[in-house]
Amino acid sequence: MGKRSRSQSQLLSTLTKKQKKHLRDFGEEHPFYDRVSKNEVKPQICQLSESSDSSNSESESESEPEQVSGYHKLLATLKNVSEEEDEEEEEEEDSVADDNEMSDDDGDSDAHVKGEEPVTESAEVQDKVSADPEGRDGEEPPGTSQKTPEEFTDAKHEPLFSLETNFLEDRSGEDSPPEASQDPFVQHVNKDLKEKEIQALPTNPKTTHQLKWPVLGQLVFSSKFQELETFKPPKNIDLKSLHLQKPLESTWTKTNSQFLSGLQKSNGLFTPLQKELFLIMNSYRDLFYPERTALKNGEEIRHVYCLHAMNHVLKANTQVLGNNSKRRSQKLGAGDDDDFRDQGLTRPKVLIVVPFREAALRVVQLFVSLLEGDSKKKIIVSNKKRFQGEYGSDPEERPPNLKRPEDYEAVFVGNIDDHFRIGVAVLQRSIRLYAPFYSSDILIASPLGLRTIIGGEGEKKRDFDFLSSIELLILDQADIYLMQNWEHVLHLMNHMNLLPLDSHGVDFSRVRMWNLNNWAKYYRQTLLFGALQDAQINSVFNKYCANFQGQVAVRNVPMTGSISHVLAQLPHVFQRMEVENLAAVIDARFNFFINKILPQYRDAVMSHTLIYVPSYFDYVRLRNYFKKEELNFTHICEYTQKAGVSRARHFFLQGEKQFLLLTERFHFYKRYTIKGIRNLIFYELPTYPHFYSDVCNMLRVSSRGEEAAWTCTVLYSKYDAQRLAAVVGVERAAQMLQSKKSVHLFITGEK
Repeated sequence: MGKRSRSQSQLLSTLTKKQKKHLRDFGEEHPFYDRVSKNEVKPQICQLSESSDSSNSESESESEPEQVSGYHKLLATLKNVSEEEDEEEEEEEDSVADDNEMSDDDGDSDAHVKGEEPVTESAEVQDKVSADPEGRDGEEPPGTSQKTPEEFTDAKHEPLFSLETNFLEDRSGEDSPPEASQDPFVQHVNKDLKEKEIQALPTNPKTTHQLKWPVLGQLVFSSKFQELETFKPPKNIDLKSLHLQKPLESTWTKTNSQFLSGLQKSNGLFTPLQKELFLIMNSYRDLFYPERTALKNGEEIRHVYCLHAMNHVLKANTQVLGNNSKRRSQKLGAGDDDDFRDQGLTRPKVLIVVPFREAALRVVQLFVSLLEGDSKKKIIVSNKKRFQGEYGSDPEERPPNLKRPEDYEAVFVGNIDDHFRIGVAVLQRSIRLYAPFYSSDILIASPLGLRTIIGGEGEKKRDFDFLSSIELLILDQADIYLMQNWEHVLHLMNHMNLLPLDSHGVDFSRVRMWNLNNWAKYYRQTLLFGALQDAQINSVFNKYCANFQGQVAVRNVPMTGSISHVLAQLPHVFQRMEVENLAAVIDARFNFFINKILPQYRDAVMSHTLIYVPSYFDYVRLRNYFKKEELNFTHICEYTQKAGVSRARHFFLQGEKQFLLLTERFHFYKRYTIKGIRNLIFYELPTYPHFYSDVCNMLRVSSRGEEAAWTCTVLYSKYDAQRLAAVVGVERAAQMLQSKKSVHLFITGEK
């Protein structure tokens, strides 16, 4: 048996890929390779010259009709096969043959499988998996597991969803309406900016204007372009004035019915909040709304931005398909006419960034609902079952006795995996999930999912051309990205609307001039939704949003801070640090803490001291300093193992450790109640204002009559104005920042 298997393996190693395939299919080698004599001469395949088809006699060729032989027909079929398809087939055949060879040796195959299992399931491999945006490795071989190293993309439905080869169906009402000149979409994409306007932007001052709307409150309109137009919401909205593309004007009512009360159903299509948000979105201005919370209005806002995104895609695709039909009727080829400029340099038009898979699932479900509506005829959704399996969740996986605050339950519902990206193609009333990126209209991804495909400088396998022609960018739940990794968001924004490195098969005669001029960032609309006013989120909106239509930001100030929700009877001492500039804040806070604050708590009497640290880098710096000074402390961060967390909580409760360092991200992701706190130090004001009251109220959990000895100390500087206002209220914050005194005292929980 050993000699036979060895001779077989030697024989297989000498065969080509096609010989192996023939041997596997028919059980014997092809007769073409038979050895007929000792002096073996390999047959040669010669291509016939064009002259060989002609007869020796010219008179015969002229008089007799041309007859095509079967041999020539075979040659013709061979010429039509592209070299790339041949190579792909050979690679598949070779891989299957190699698998068959390996199955002959049982011991080796078992060892190979056992060695690979931990690698495919490790977190490192999942993080390093990069997308295949062109869909070359899209389909899996039948019978294999879905968890493959390569990302799945749907290559099967490519012709059905291609914008280049499809045309607008002749259905009444599908074409652009006669009053298309009033359509905000048409006005936006057809606007011709002048080179002088673009060149003057760096020196132009930003003009601003404030308005108060009934629901949104205080709005700030701003623009660096010369014309700044503002408007107020009308009391009643006419459906035709919204210019919704069919079928959205009929399906929206049913999709949005859960938010409409009986009175609103009869009077309008939107809730008051949705109406004002959609009016701004539909004007194609950039929007920053910092009051989006998962508990109150999260789903309400998701519905309205999905309506706007789908409306934009349907209009853009209808324009392309309509021009395809016109070109076909005029019999124009590629590049024949310069009037049909209706596309970007790449197909993706909308990018929706969400933090978790559950949010992506809800967005896709909304898209399906918006296209389906009341119609009995179900729309085609490709790969729906696979999508439900990968983005859905099992309710039984969640521990039944897990008690967390309501806001935590609303944020961390369903599948909370934060590494994903998916392409969605929309063609009339069909949706294709897992479309290759360059065949997609809408991209839905997390910041981490985009970061791993964009890559960094010096990486060989990276791609960001699919971001070159994004016309609508939606960043939802932006505050959660502060808890994940804000660098991924900045990295994404730095790669938005850059000129692509490859043409990706685009017809340049159909590309809009502002895309060719690299002015796409001035036409991109950005919608930014978050739960709080934060300096980093404000910076992204101010720095990366350059829409020529202008920007609209909601700027409502908090009149009452979260300190009013503290139930514990507790003195709050706010100590202000004097800082020269923003760059010096980090070092100034550290020096102020170790020189002024920490000496007060070194005494053993001040035990059970919790130090709340929002920044992980500050946490590492403090931890290293505490180790160097040999202080009696323990620490918990988001990377601490479960056993380490339990030990640290136990030592702190029993008083065996005097200090406990706690990071804000750990509190965000876990919401554990820390027992045994008597002294509380906020190294920096928390990112979320309600975290302040959450942590302060932990003192009441294990109180044993020592309420009189409780203390709370908070460090702040003039650069923490937004966070300070969210905690104590805007009026008190203004007094504290302008006061000559650097120490302020608040007492809560008084009876």
